[in-house]
Amino acid sequence: MRKYPWSFVVASAWLALVVAATLLADLLPLADPLRQSLMSMLAPPDAQRWFGADSLGRDIFSRAIYGFRITLLVSLGSVGLALLVGGALGISAGFFRGWVEKTIMTGVNVLLAFPPLVLIIAMLAYPGQAMIKVIIALGIVFVPSVTRIARANTLRFSELDFVTAARAAGMGSGRIILRELLPNLVPALLAYSLLLLAVAAVAEAGLSFLGLGIPPPSPSLGSMMAEEQSRVMDAPHAVFFPALMLFVTIFALNAVGEYVQKRIDGRAGAA
Repeated sequence: MRKYPWSFVVASAWLALVVAATLLADLLPLADPLRQSLMSMLAPPDAQRWFGADSLGRDIFSRAIYGFRITLLVSLGSVGLALLVGGALGISAGFFRGWVEKTIMTGVNVLLAFPPLVLIIAMLAYPGQAMIKVIIALGIVFVPSVTRIARANTLRFSELDFVTAARAAGMGSGRIILRELLPNLVPALLAYSLLLLAVAAVAEAGLSFLGLGIPPPSPSLGSMMAEEQSRVMDAPHAVFFPALMLFVTIFALNAVGEYVQKRIDGRAGAA
């Protein structure tokens, strides 16, 4: 039986708990995240309100759980978009080479040269649903790095014997990519996607903190910290607990991603 490091176990348990609480938030006995109570303004943590209340008397714990729902949707959506587009571009560049590779990598270099924050702000300025715009903007920012990783791994696997044998057997390019290359690329892209999820969560919180993310009254960890930053000396719990929840989640994602990456590197070295 394989023994996993305690850091990986704890991090995985925390992420599972966060995902479960986020998905089942409507079924849990949580306070209404939008319900205001002037009698509870900036109330400290107690048995009824684990994280206390904000300046409008709203339950911070409940808002944090529902805020994670937005973080989860934005992170999974943007990373999924980047994996889909960047993976396809990277595999195409590494497999077909020639003018296809030059065209794709030129576009990637153009995106890398463009300031990400400027690109995101420009996209968010267009009318439309805020969450969709944030997902697309972050997904576009992540595409170049995913493309490079997919291309590098495609170049490596394309030179191995099993791909050469598939070509010699008359297998078409599409079948080689889907049946031979893609299963070997998934582990590396999966490990990198875990790190991208952490970056996406931080980015979503940062955009919300700057007022560029999901608009109120929908709770978001970034907007929760931004709304209470002027009262941090009087009620530090209103800022501390959302920040702590975000920090622990990002730390857990990095811990799991690092462990998965080490496992993949170990298998590659053994091979």
